[in-house]
Amino acid sequence: MEQGIIENLINALTKLPGIGRKTAQRLAFFILSMPENDAKTLAQAINEVKEKARFCSVCFNITDNDVCNICSNTSRDAGKLCVVEEPSNILVIERSKGFDGLYHVLLGALSPIDGMTPDKLKINELIDRVKNDSVKEVIIATNPNTRGEMTAQYIRELLKPYDIRVSRIAYGLPIGGDIEFADEVTLGKALEGRREM
Repeated sequence: MEQGIIENLINALTKLPGIGRKTAQRLAFFILSMPENDAKTLAQAINEVKEKARFCSVCFNITDNDVCNICSNTSRDAGKLCVVEEPSNILVIERSKGFDGLYHVLLGALSPIDGMTPDKLKINELIDRVKNDSVKEVIIATNPNTRGEMTAQYIRELLKPYDIRVSRIAYGLPIGGDIEFADEVTLGKALEGRREM
């Protein structure tokens, strides 16, 4: 066994978020011990997601179609629009089973110091959806940290001219945390207890 190929795999795995060198090493040796078909299935799944994944043309969720499964689901409440920072936030909210509306992904949060200005986010597309669709309520579910709060306030100001309810998810989530790491019960309660902005 050549050490170079294992070292290459370890180095590649350390590029994943939250994976340090020791964890990458454990994962590399786990992958090495996997049955060949399972390892090939994993590699194929990674290749497939890189080749086929794109943003939904409506909400900017990740999909392999032009319009994602959530946007094309006619049984969802089109009057409610939940605004999130990243596509991964949708997965967590969906697991909570506390929301039956549609989503809008901003693809980030305001952070002028990092160059994340309103024109770099999908805020104009959000305003277009509010103007052109049958949206009655926008629920802002940005992360409860400084950037998320700044983004929520900015969106709230932009939505003032429209005759819709604008609410913010309740603080069942820790300040400074990320929605992606919240458990389903906490997130479900946060959605139930959202407040007017």
